[in-house]
Amino acid sequence: MFLAALSFAYFAKALSGSYMKSTITQLERRFDIPSYLIGIIDGSFEIGNLLVIAFVSYFCAKLHRPKIIAVGCILMSFGTFLIAMPHFIIGRYKIETSIRSSVNSTNNLSPCPASSPESLRAGDRPSILPSRGCEKESSVSMWIYVLVGNILRGIGETPVQPLGISYIDDYAQSDNAALYIGCVQTISIIGPVFGYLLGSLCAKIYVDIGYVDMETITITPGDARWVGAWWLGYLIAGAITLMSAVPFWFLPKSLPMPVEKHDTNCTPEQTRFIKDSPGLKHMFRPEEPANLHLMAKFVPTLKSLLGNPVYTIYLCVTIVQFNSLIGMVTYKPKYIEQHYGQSASKANFLMGMINIPAVALGMFSGGVVMKKYKLSIMGAAKFAFGTSLLGYFLSLLFFAMGCENAKVAGITVSYSGLGGLSYQEQSLISDCNSDCSCTSREWDPVCGENGITYVSPCLAGCNSSTGSGKNTVFNNCKCLAVANTQPGNLTASLGQCPHRDSCEKVFPYFLAMSVLSSFIISLGGTPGFMLLSCLIPHYFICCNSAGIPAPIYFGAIIDTTCLKWGYKMCGGRGACRIYDTSAYRRVYLGLTLGLRTVSFFLCILGFALIKRHIRKEEKHVLTNGSAELETLRKEENSSIHCEQFVLALDCNPDRETRL
Repeated sequence: MFLAALSFAYFAKALSGSYMKSTITQLERRFDIPSYLIGIIDGSFEIGNLLVIAFVSYFCAKLHRPKIIAVGCILMSFGTFLIAMPHFIIGRYKIETSIRSSVNSTNNLSPCPASSPESLRAGDRPSILPSRGCEKESSVSMWIYVLVGNILRGIGETPVQPLGISYIDDYAQSDNAALYIGCVQTISIIGPVFGYLLGSLCAKIYVDIGYVDMETITITPGDARWVGAWWLGYLIAGAITLMSAVPFWFLPKSLPMPVEKHDTNCTPEQTRFIKDSPGLKHMFRPEEPANLHLMAKFVPTLKSLLGNPVYTIYLCVTIVQFNSLIGMVTYKPKYIEQHYGQSASKANFLMGMINIPAVALGMFSGGVVMKKYKLSIMGAAKFAFGTSLLGYFLSLLFFAMGCENAKVAGITVSYSGLGGLSYQEQSLISDCNSDCSCTSREWDPVCGENGITYVSPCLAGCNSSTGSGKNTVFNNCKCLAVANTQPGNLTASLGQCPHRDSCEKVFPYFLAMSVLSSFIISLGGTPGFMLLSCLIPHYFICCNSAGIPAPIYFGAIIDTTCLKWGYKMCGGRGACRIYDTSAYRRVYLGLTLGLRTVSFFLCILGFALIKRHIRKEEKHVLTNGSAELETLRKEENSSIHCEQFVLALDCNPDRETRL
């Protein structure tokens, strides 16, 4: 029963975590914030972990673990509901648009008024809130609620894994414990699949569904202004997380301990090693209760570990790799959206149905390889390094699978259709629209018959319009004539022009290579996790050293590639409307692969240190007699390079609790 309850809790927390990543672009647009702020929101989950991890690890293991997990699930649920709360207090989503739903097909609307830019800005945007609404909105930044909710999610999630795994490790038979933990981890992989699929479904639904007439909505899910029903998924995820807390309230504090648990689990070599490591033998003695004295010994023990060059190198390698992985995964759906012109719904669907299963299959296959070939710790390190290196070389091919920038007049191409334009705000004004007194701040794109996108009907020089709503067509657009090489209609329709066929053709190859590289890299995931389990504070340090900063600086660098920013209703810069896709590809892939390049060099240095250490030990043994040589070689084949932290963990039933 505890296994079933813990598996459900793992599923719930994985679902809500992946759903958070699937809503990145939706939150950007809804709250008009740049990517680096989204990175802060995403990293706040690990901040919540940091706030309580020490307390949970050192004190909660001796309390009623199932009930503490239940409290954690309730906190996660409350935090998830809090994330959705701004939708119900912020008011309706206002779209900056030149289209008025009241205009029917028999009337004409001139997008090219002769008024001043100031009056145009007020008149051309019927969606602007009155000043009273602006004051209300500006007084409290609604994304703060999302930030606080995600911190609560992190606090609530903290006890689930260490206390749940330690409970299984304490009361399950030794032969079954590994199987039970494997079942829990498998369920946790299924969670992100459903999380991204839920994100795909909600991204298709308009944010204010049920409150507005959808016939009046003039944008589609592929538009840079589209916001899906991001809040709906958080309500669903919060309800699922709340249900996961119920079974834990009825589970006992302890279970009958199997007979073999009363005996020591340490081999003679492990016992000798613990005795020879003063810091570790105090830190990992199962009989010692958790208290402040034990916690005080954590710092000198960690200091001793950090003084070990092999440990320090491996710690740096994993931190750098985690930074690359977390940054890449966080912004991959957005990369698919911006670079290949896909909707948020489709990007999330592809992540859930293609990428995540490939990762799960890779991790499972890596475990099979470890079992079949009985890889030692050193063998697991080499296998993880090899698969990561192969995946790295495959990922280099992504640089060749790029798309050209969309043709947007005044931003990526000139009004005559020539490329190589260096964008500035004044470049949006041309002779063809100079009579219209257009505002350059608005983003209301139209697609001309010439295949060029114009920032707004006014900047396209359109003099009249017919139709209403989504069927509006703009006529007599003077700027289209400038770029027309052949006589044709000077009409424009709503929305950006679609990406060219060449981009559509390269997208399937990108998906195929993404799946293949994800599978190969994930082959080393299970061996890598086994190495992580050798390092007591390692997993905690690496996750928080990567989970907090990586989304922030990835987002900040992505922001530098923005070509056209939106503007908030009450003034100030909002969310990005269009990116320089070539620059986006270079900085996103370059940063991801650059971090992995650094980690490979550190890996090579680590292997060199291990080999040098082995030679020194062999030389020392030879001088002291051959009796210990065989013992040294056995240690080398199993876990010599983990030195003062591998054997210690295997001895301790509470190792997951005492991170």
